[in-house]
Amino acid sequence: MGTPLDEDGNPVHESTDLGGGGGSEKESGGAKVQSLELKVDEIQNNPFQPRREFNPDEIASLAESLKNHQQLQPVLVRIVDGKYQLISGERRLRATIHAGLKTIRAEVREADDRLVAELAIIENLQRKDLNPIEKALSFKRYIDEHKCKQDDLARRLSIDRSTIANLMRLLELPEAILDLLQAGEISAGHARALLPIGDEEVQIRTAGKIMEDSWSVRATETHVAELLKAEEDAETGKKIVNATRQKRKSVSPQIESMQQEMRMIFGTKVEIKSSARGRGKITLHFSDPDEFERLRAILADAGQPPRLKVAG
Repeated sequence: MGTPLDEDGNPVHESTDLGGGGGSEKESGGAKVQSLELKVDEIQNNPFQPRREFNPDEIASLAESLKNHQQLQPVLVRIVDGKYQLISGERRLRATIHAGLKTIRAEVREADDRLVAELAIIENLQRKDLNPIEKALSFKRYIDEHKCKQDDLARRLSIDRSTIANLMRLLELPEAILDLLQAGEISAGHARALLPIGDEEVQIRTAGKIMEDSWSVRATETHVAELLKAEEDAETGKKIVNATRQKRKSVSPQIESMQQEMRMIFGTKVEIKSSARGRGKITLHFSDPDEFERLRAILADAGQPPRLKVAG
């Protein structure tokens, strides 16, 4: 947190102007917030910004609005090593520069790295055009840097843990599919449906069929379920013929639905067997030690099993 510093690294007193023009102070949540005009070239980028791309048409449109109606909301900055660093408002800063304006209205707040990372994530989660991979990468970076669990981040951001878990699992997909997802060629729902497929080449081929045949998410899930069923039959050496199908014990629609839901959550083949008395077992399949560790981590996370909820 610390005390604001001037450009020489000296503490700034409450009555001191931090530069960039006249400023004023106000109280916000018990902490002093200073509002002032800063030169745009004095503001450093936010190192925790999850957004990778900014739509140039949106920036141009916002720049035109700034020239016609002036700036309605200040950007937020903090002081790091005697220099101003952006906390939030990068679109406004870019638009201000695009408009040819030399200064921008800003509020200076005290914030540590962790808070800045949280504010950057929250700001971008509220924008619909932030793609799922950018969100997932921002979650992963935060968890890695602050050595915390998904539950901890969910509490700090006031969002459901399943939202974080489902987005981060997308990062397990091949790079080719992540590129399609970022480009908007397939949706996050399509991508999640591909996770239970263990073969990357099959995942990529299936993604191609999604685009070629304009499959819905439901159609994709049905196709993946059929692939998994065929794989299971091949592994057990059972041939699919009508006589064999009739001899098998039928699976109720409710059990089949739960199996499919859990396949989507765990990203692997799941079998549920239940007796008439309501007793039974759940079997999770894994193909190698890495997949076993991934499943173990999911089950052990915060000592709780994952909630059976797929975020939209």
